[in-house]
Amino acid sequence: MIKEFPKDFWWGAATSGPQSEGRFNKQHANVFDYWYEIEPEAFYNQVGPDTASNFYNSFREDIQMMKEIGLNSVRTSIQWTRLIDDLEEGSLNEDGVRFYNDVINEFIKNDIKPIINLCHFDLPVELYHKYGGWESKHVVDLFVKFAEQSFTLFGDRIEDWFTFNEPMVIVDGEYLYQFHYPNIVDGKKAVQVAYNITLASAKAIARFKEINTNPAGRIGIILNLTPSYPATDSPADKAAAHFADLWSNGLFLDPSIKGSFNPELIDVLTKDGVLWESTTEELAIIEQNTIDVLGVNFYHPNRFQEPSISPNSLTVDWMPHKYYHHYDMPGRRMNVDKGWEIYPKALYDIAINIRDNYQNIPWFVSENGMGVSREERYLDDKGIIQDDYRIQFISEHLYWIHQGMEEGSNCFGYHLWTPIDCWSWKNAYRNRYGFISNNIHTQVKTIKKSGHWFKEVANNNKLELSDDIESNFL
Repeated sequence: MIKEFPKDFWWGAATSGPQSEGRFNKQHANVFDYWYEIEPEAFYNQVGPDTASNFYNSFREDIQMMKEIGLNSVRTSIQWTRLIDDLEEGSLNEDGVRFYNDVINEFIKNDIKPIINLCHFDLPVELYHKYGGWESKHVVDLFVKFAEQSFTLFGDRIEDWFTFNEPMVIVDGEYLYQFHYPNIVDGKKAVQVAYNITLASAKAIARFKEINTNPAGRIGIILNLTPSYPATDSPADKAAAHFADLWSNGLFLDPSIKGSFNPELIDVLTKDGVLWESTTEELAIIEQNTIDVLGVNFYHPNRFQEPSISPNSLTVDWMPHKYYHHYDMPGRRMNVDKGWEIYPKALYDIAINIRDNYQNIPWFVSENGMGVSREERYLDDKGIIQDDYRIQFISEHLYWIHQGMEEGSNCFGYHLWTPIDCWSWKNAYRNRYGFISNNIHTQVKTIKKSGHWFKEVANNNKLELSDDIESNFL
């Protein structure tokens, strides 16, 4: 079976500044830099962000390797902590400006379209310690200053901008489930943070519209959309999955595209006494500054069943999961290294949902990937990782993307997480995701089998499915 893709389809990969660059010459620490300083034992093998994949020093060689594997687009991020000197004034750091100019120019020189995101979980820690981070609307306005500097400096060459990557992870990780610093458990703060980030995105979009002079310029947001499937067809399980979808997907998706929050979600948050503080003026800014383009990160589905106890019987502070309980479907396919279910058809469901319920907005898969530990197990005698599992994973997801496109969903690209094995927060380098392997001790980088395979797919705009792969999922 052969699936052909449009000639202008984005074949690429995604990374981020804090996960690739290292801390070289940075003027400020972000929340992860600081967390590693105070608690290195929280990170796998105590590997922190100081070097990461050394992109700050080796970006020219790294970008050349990205070209070698056929990438025509790469998403990365600008670090607030590198670009800005005075966080209050928004003044520029000279070395940060030089570095990002050099990176952008190098991508363009190699015929790779640079896609720029502004916030990838990496809030300057000073703003958390001083103001409470995204709990503060003052921090919202400081973010807009940083965004404005980025648009002004690089907007002549950058056509595609994104305000935030996976803001739901900030809400979940920092304020509900304790997997990102500052590891707070406070449902009401989590709800306010979600609102403030939505406001920050809308204000940055408003500023972009005011100052953008690039006729091809557009701006969006990147959301981790994870379909919420009910465990059974029972009304209780369907209700649980419905609220999980309102919270996990709709919380950012609705205001970003429709300009307003879902009334049903607002009713629940109001009834529970945790609705955010907002003003009429702020809500107007959100309404008037919706996105032009959407990035979708997808790794695994979520399945839900009714909670085991009544939501009204809980005595702890508010948590969204009082309305649902995660369900592990028997017989599911698993990536056992990461502990995530593999269900590629979810990308088709996302495509149709965007087509039917979200204005068929232009969108692309901005992250998708398979994290595998100890990939040296798959080295051949030539030193190349034979990651056939990754080739199959990508192939299956591309099949379902193509199916959604055939049925009218406006998808225009696919980006794997990630081009080069990168540092992954608390997990450090436990799981590897890249087309290109990285020896973190020597910084020697080597193209994996999947990288060579992807080059052929990208160069031909064509996916050829072997019979064995096809029989696994059709």
